Amino acid sequence: MANEKNYKKRDAILSYLRQTHTHPSAEMVYGEVKNQIPDISMATVYRNLATFRQRGDIVCVGTVNGMERYDGNTHPHVHFICEGCHQVLDMPGISLSEQVYTQARDLYGYTANYCNLTINGLCDQCTANKKGENIA
Repeated sequence: MANEKNYKKRDAILSYLRQTHTHPSAEMVYGEVKNQIPDISMATVYRNLATFRQRGDIVCVGTVNGMERYDGNTHPHVHFICEGCHQVLDMPGISLSEQVYTQARDLYGYTANYCNLTINGLCDQCTANKKGENIA
């Protein structure tokens, strides 16, 4: 029975990560999954996140405002991290070309399996807010 509970928790965590586009922190995952499974602990969330990362089920986007952020979409894609509001956004209009992998091999002899490109700056909303502050 305990194993069934653990699988339910694990499956709920992974399901949430795969269906959300918010790139949540462990704390955000905990808050969402706790609504479904009230007896889940932070330790369970952290342990499962580590397992999922090790197995390649999720990726870590990076540390944003002191918290690691996760993505259930493991296909190579570009992220934008807003330095104002700390959102992590996918940028599907920007593609990662095969040239990145080819250059890693040709220039350095490396075999690249995954490429993660992150662009940092201000999102459109924070840019507009900053412009509004400068006008006042």
